[in-house]
Amino acid sequence: MSKKLNERSAVITEGPDRAPARAMLKAMGLTDEDIAKPMIGIANTWIETMPCNFHLRRLSEKVKEGVRAAGGTPIEFNTIAISDGITMGTEGMKTSLVSREVIADSIELVARGHYFDGLVAISGCDKTIPGTVMALCRINVPSLMIYGGSIDAGKYQGCDVTIQDVFEAVGKKAAGKISDKELKDVEDHACPGSGACGGQFTANTMSMAFEMIGISPMGSNGIPAMDPKKDESCVAAGKLVIELLKKNIRPSDIITRAAIDNAIAAVAMTGGSTNAVLHLLSIAREMGIKLSIDDFDTISSRTPLLGDLKPGGKYVAVDLHHAGSIRVVANRLLEAGLLNKDAMTVSGKTVGEEALAAKETPGQQVVRPLSNPLKPTGGLVILKGNLAPEGCVIKVAGENRTEHEGPARVFDCEEDAFRAVKERKIKAGDVIVIRYEGPKGGPGMREMLGVTAAIVGEGLGASVALLTDGRFSGATKGFMIGHVAPEAVVGGPIAAIQEGDIIHIDIKKRTLDVKLTEAEIKNRLANWKAPKPRYTHGVMAKYAKLVSSAALGAVTS
Repeated sequence: MSKKLNERSAVITEGPDRAPARAMLKAMGLTDEDIAKPMIGIANTWIETMPCNFHLRRLSEKVKEGVRAAGGTPIEFNTIAISDGITMGTEGMKTSLVSREVIADSIELVARGHYFDGLVAISGCDKTIPGTVMALCRINVPSLMIYGGSIDAGKYQGCDVTIQDVFEAVGKKAAGKISDKELKDVEDHACPGSGACGGQFTANTMSMAFEMIGISPMGSNGIPAMDPKKDESCVAAGKLVIELLKKNIRPSDIITRAAIDNAIAAVAMTGGSTNAVLHLLSIAREMGIKLSIDDFDTISSRTPLLGDLKPGGKYVAVDLHHAGSIRVVANRLLEAGLLNKDAMTVSGKTVGEEALAAKETPGQQVVRPLSNPLKPTGGLVILKGNLAPEGCVIKVAGENRTEHEGPARVFDCEEDAFRAVKERKIKAGDVIVIRYEGPKGGPGMREMLGVTAAIVGEGLGASVALLTDGRFSGATKGFMIGHVAPEAVVGGPIAAIQEGDIIHIDIKKRTLDVKLTEAEIKNRLANWKAPKPRYTHGVMAKYAKLVSSAALGAVTS
């Protein structure tokens, strides 16, 4: 190996004065030969709190195998992860988005402290995916991210089911539509093994987005978690990081505005999660790339919705893999003239070359042809108005309504709203408002899948709307508006809404308004007082003080 390849790690491994460091490395079984090779950090998000990341120890060993085979020395380290699905509907869910920052910070600290020559990050659950890539952006050494893969679909009464179906079953049980035994049966069959939630929810959305950006090898992330080919792809990833090191290809060479636009287009084309807005804004910020919330609407408006994927559609992430993987989506974008085809990827090929290599499974119905879109425009819509001057986001994949007007049903926390839904106090036409759940106000901007799924489960999904300064799971479907900014706790207009105020939502006009005069909103806010912080010390209090608006990606600064 050329000495150039271990230039960074040589700072702590070479020379007489580094003998103490070498002695400590040798205590772990490393030899002089190992220490002289380039050191590759393996940032693993393995944890036993969820199936999404439960299998990542296995994959990490395969990555290390590839690094060694290519002439490097892998050094594995771990970081945290929070399960959205398990904490959903509890105070613990507030830690989820906070964990994105902790993941990025912790990987950055270890990588800076130990002078790794390259990095491979292994992600699983939602926040681990952008969190790992944020860290790769900051360190900017040759690196890539590998996603642990999707869980297989569960089987229930002859149909594919996911965790989304369990949440909706809770609503059906509350409405008396199913029995305790039926709820237990769905619960027992929805999650058959390791892997991240199976629809085009946040994990699979972000996995796909980073393949499109090029920081993950295209086609690798979509391989299901327990497929033997996932092991092979991880060995290949370990070898690939050494190639990136030899060529000195860094995240700053890959993650460009053109690449991010490709990712947004892919999310829009497949009906991906609204959380992509938060996470791609955060990646752009880490790379110093100018990107605004309005850019998502611009790109989505020119991109057809072709992916018939859950929660709005029929198929799960594993079906997309069997249909030909994300390359089929890239190929559709190329065919439509919507792909920045010259953007480079970690494979050494441009994204256009990767798109041309697509091998579409004959007869697949997961990704429609351009001639037969589900909708002429994409799944993401950004709304603004007197309730959201900085903007908010709604996913319209699977939703046919373009307008809704109704009386506000106001709740100052998620639990109160969920209780009202379960007690059947929400009626057709209502607009549920859940506030003080934003990045600062939560703090942590909880997802609201428990509430939204209960609404759908009770049969109200087609007749009510919901808006919040919090956010939604990628599994959410319905007329649900999140990320309302400015949030309530900083005196955003959502704090002025009172029970019964008439709220008007117009998708075509991109507006979200309450039928109040500007003077009335100002008068109400003049008499408004911010609630006391929920946390006064510790990580949650620190986050609340540092976090930005959702319209800026809810990043800490």
